Amino acid sequence: MATTASAAPVESDLDRSVAEDEPRGNEPEEDGGNGQAGPTTGAQQQHRLAKLPLSRIKTLMKADPDVSLASQESVFIIAKATELFVEMIAKDALVYAQQGKRKTLQRKDLDNAIEAIDEFAFLEGTLD
Repeated sequence: MATTASAAPVESDLDRSVAEDEPRGNEPEEDGGNGQAGPTTGAQQQHRLAKLPLSRIKTLMKADPDVSLASQESVFIIAKATELFVEMIAKDALVYAQQGKRKTLQRKDLDNAIEAIDEFAFLEGTLD
């Protein structure tokens, strides 16, 4: 009596397929992009993870008279929170642009998103 191989993939096959599905570019670089070999520092790694310029974020934070010092971690967290906020409001505004059969966001799309979503109520009247 001959046995047939099971249709279920072996665990190592699953590991490979998951690794192949992950987006490239999330792995930390060995040289940190500066041509020198060695592990990256925390500040370099945070800078690569943030899309906004951290130096500008720090400058804006220090513009507040209540802020005298801003740690690198706090600057990174503010930058990341800002990125997530902009992404969220842009996605919500995109829905209104698509309803108007447009691909470009307009001010009215942002206004509609701000009016429709309770989380953005604090922004009402800021674009006037």
